[in-house]
Amino acid sequence: MASDCTPSQFADLAETIAREAATLAARRRAEGVEVADRKSSIVDVVTAADREVEALIRARIAEARPDDAFHGEESGSASGESGITWVVDPIDGTVNYLYGSAEYGVSIGVVRGSADPMTWEPIAGIVVAPATGVVFRAAAGQGATRDGVPLSVSAPASLAETLVATGFGYTADRRREQVAVLAGLIGEVRDIRRGGAASLDCCAVGAGVVDAYYERGINPWDMAGGSVVAREAGASVRIWEAGGTRSFLFASPAVADDLEALLRGLEAEALGV
Repeated sequence: MASDCTPSQFADLAETIAREAATLAARRRAEGVEVADRKSSIVDVVTAADREVEALIRARIAEARPDDAFHGEESGSASGESGITWVVDPIDGTVNYLYGSAEYGVSIGVVRGSADPMTWEPIAGIVVAPATGVVFRAAAGQGATRDGVPLSVSAPASLAETLVATGFGYTADRRREQVAVLAGLIGEVRDIRRGGAASLDCCAVGAGVVDAYYERGINPWDMAGGSVVAREAGASVRIWEAGGTRSFLFASPAVADDLEALLRGLEAEALGV
């Protein structure tokens, strides 16, 4: 593949790889899944399938784009010379995957620059839900789709009518901080949803299934693919520092400013900053 590919061509390649990876992930789930290791805490698990699927994705990218950089959840980073970085979560929502829930995804984001959401330029994003076969796709400047159908964010009339997705970290201290923020948030919005896979939560914003997704402490691979889908569907993407950890908000522009202001205030109170 040429070094000067269009966003659509990058999306084509990412989709081809993600579909193959999703087939492998679904097959391994059907065969049975066990915990292979733990990371930040006893509940932060990784399966053999996570590693196998990432190895497949990494190999396919290297075959097609040997000069590109790679940043993956399970196998770490490799530098490149092209200025392009592939940011990969082979199985986003590993706990859901472990328990047999359909809410997990293969996420591939293609960006220009390093694997830093604060500075990268999004090029393409693919999120495939292996359990259902649903494919979310986006390319810079070309919109976002779900199984080929164009997506558009919602337009809630107020914060009180805003449905917010969120997630929780893996350490007890982080969860206590997150719950403290949600305690102040839940009385100001329509309701809260917790799906367990950041990539799919971002896509849900793009599809208008929720009005916003907020979480403090997610990693670049968690949101690289889904963030392009959300952005290209019209979502506002906000990132800020809170207590030394980044907070991420993907929201309908109709409520993004008010929701960010509310969350920043709640974080300051919960974190004492």
